Amino acid sequence: MSVFMRIALTLVIIGALNWGLIGFFNFDLVASVFGGQDTILAKIVYAIVGLSGLAAIGLLVKSNEEIIDDVDEKVEPHKQFDRIRNVNYNTEFGEELDMKEKRKKVDRSPKDPKE
Repeated sequence: MSVFMRIALTLVIIGALNWGLIGFFNFDLVASVFGGQDTILAKIVYAIVGLSGLAAIGLLVKSNEEIIDDVDEKVEPHKQFDRIRNVNYNTEFGEELDMKEKRKKVDRSPKDPKE
């Protein structure tokens, strides 16, 4: 993800938190910090957050391959999908692990309860 998209996503999160404060507590943090909703600074902040929301729409329509390509470090091809979704299909679609050596040895010989 590019630096621009990270900044845009951060501003979208800030805007969402501000809307949460308005919804739950009827408190506009941006307006209180910048002296009211009608001030120039507050309008600039609202406009920047709105533009960031428009930029973040691009994250919704990006395919997983494009998101992977945006990552700076190179990842092995078979691990690319797992890195994005944190999904591990190793035992479902791959070889099963051999757990014979890991199992506990249990004594299953019949014992006399009177002993």
